[in-house]
Amino acid sequence: MKKITVLTMFPEYFDSFLNGVLVQRARTKGICQIRVVDIRDYAEGSYRHLDDSPCGGGPGMIMKCEPVIAALRANKTEQTRSYIMDPGGQTLSQKLVHDLSKEDDLLLLAGHYEGLDERIYEECDGCLSIGDYILSGGELAAQVIIDSIIRLQEGVLANDSTVEESFETDRLEYPQYTRPVDFEGRKVPDVLLSGNHAMIENWRLAKAYLRTEQMRPDLIAKKPMTKAEEKALRLFDKK
Repeated sequence: MKKITVLTMFPEYFDSFLNGVLVQRARTKGICQIRVVDIRDYAEGSYRHLDDSPCGGGPGMIMKCEPVIAALRANKTEQTRSYIMDPGGQTLSQKLVHDLSKEDDLLLLAGHYEGLDERIYEECDGCLSIGDYILSGGELAAQVIIDSIIRLQEGVLANDSTVEESFETDRLEYPQYTRPVDFEGRKVPDVLLSGNHAMIENWRLAKAYLRTEQMRPDLIAKKPMTKAEEKALRLFDKK
């Protein structure tokens, strides 16, 4: 069973998340155990303060090292891989999600305030970011990472449902359609109704490439056109 522990100042942020369909399925089936730990339980004093002003002055408040490090040490072992949710961390990608999904014991630290005492970083294995922007706290980032990991676990989704998703092959997903075949004059492409699975596959390859080229050219630069895509594009031009 995969184990994921989240350290947070606001455990209530995870109440609805833990009851979501996929997360609940993973927990019920014993595929993944998720623990949400309140860092305040490790703070001393009647007010259990977790923050203090930065040494040397400056704006905002900083999370104190004593309670956070105490929480870290109490909730991880030598096998645990621990990460801080931080905008300066390694940016989440599908490849990174696959790497994280192979870890049996993960700990995610959701920070708050202006930042964390630098000594907290020294207690962790690294930092993770979900993008180049700032959130009010790391809880949402932790939920994004957990969701992306859980859906890759065997038994959570249909066995082949993640294979052709966007970013699994450095391509965006091809256009999808369902009934009605004709909606206000906009029709489902004839090839998808043909029953010719080889042609459908080529159409999807071509459209996935063209969509990626238009919307995410950086992915094309990362992975140039394959021979299969070249063949598909000869069959289905940009029209």
